[in-house]
Amino acid sequence: MSRSDLARKVIRLGSGETLARLCSIAVMIFLGHKYGVVTVGVYSLAVSLSWYTVPLIDFGLRHIGARLIAQHPEHESEIVERVQRRRHWMVALAIPLLAVYAICTRLPLQSSAFVFLFSVTSTLYATSLDWAAWGKEHLQLVGGVRALIPFSILVAVLVSRAGSVSVLWWAAAGNLVGYLFQTAFFRSWWRRQRSRATPPGEGPFPSLIMESLAWRQSAVMGIAWFAQIAFNSIDTLMLGVVSGPEQVGLYSSAYRILMQVLVTYYLVVLALYPSLSRISSESRMTLLRSRVLVGLFTTGAAIAIVICLLRRELLAIVFGRSFLPAASLVLVLAWAIPLDFVTSYLNNAYIAWGMERKLLNCIVIAAGVNIVLNLIFLPKYGAMAAAINTIIAYVVYLVGLTSVRRSLKLQVQCSSA
Repeated sequence: MSRSDLARKVIRLGSGETLARLCSIAVMIFLGHKYGVVTVGVYSLAVSLSWYTVPLIDFGLRHIGARLIAQHPEHESEIVERVQRRRHWMVALAIPLLAVYAICTRLPLQSSAFVFLFSVTSTLYATSLDWAAWGKEHLQLVGGVRALIPFSILVAVLVSRAGSVSVLWWAAAGNLVGYLFQTAFFRSWWRRQRSRATPPGEGPFPSLIMESLAWRQSAVMGIAWFAQIAFNSIDTLMLGVVSGPEQVGLYSSAYRILMQVLVTYYLVVLALYPSLSRISSESRMTLLRSRVLVGLFTTGAAIAIVICLLRRELLAIVFGRSFLPAASLVLVLAWAIPLDFVTSYLNNAYIAWGMERKLLNCIVIAAGVNIVLNLIFLPKYGAMAAAINTIIAYVVYLVGLTSVRRSLKLQVQCSSA
């Protein structure tokens, strides 16, 4: 893919994603300046818990489904039908798990109820067809429609004119409305797609596609993706159980600072995914050359240095001066940026090439290290322990992904010999 093609895809996806990020950070800014650290902590717990509904409902089918649609457009209707059927059933498993976590948090009853209700409305993601649009590279649609949810939440909290507890219920209502709109938009898009779809291929549904969608195959991707989410956000959920909303609020504000950089970078790797799926095995190592990975790390390190230098100013402007105690957390977490630049690139490449099983070992070990360290150190050291443990887990993950790269290089050399 040429740089101009990639730039066009990133712009198409980023047009909506940028609006989504601006709305999301605007909600945090509003809650931080008007209601303080505790309200931000409760809201952040609800949002973090909602993130888990996506891999739990998809359980690997998002990436596999998008890959299959990119590779087999003539069978897209049956792929969508089979994937959606499984996603709807997974909602029944998700809701009890969300309730268990909400009960375990160290929050007042009303706040726990909000965390549960907000995350339950997020299970409407099961009805969305964003993954199909992603596989067909309708990137502007994917980004634009996703922005409906944070935009609805932002509108809801701005019009609430309520107290710190009531404003959270307005946020839950905005989340519900956003998901309903998202579902309606993608359903309308899919009906138009079916009317001009590629004619179905001859013969029965290919066994290769059936095998890719089978539980034993998709479960590997599902566990890997779930572990990836745990790797990225389990700190927030564990803080909610052992430390309470204030520590969550400080940690979330620090994490949000660096996430604005990472989300922008994710647009690039997401835009690359359908094209990576079509790369031949002989050409893969050219995308994993050392100079590519070193360039990614160096770029991320330069950004991390800037954030470290401006950390206090960023926190004060974005969230308010009551969040300045999070400056030390930003100083540590900023170094996740260069590590994430490399790991996200390798992670998406491996998934696009169907290497879920090798990826699974790496992410499970890294997530396990993060969880064990959090269990040991969070109760005593709180958010700072979570920040340090995050960097350690990133290093472990990078080492694992690098070992996969070496094995892939050996395979390519053997096949060409």
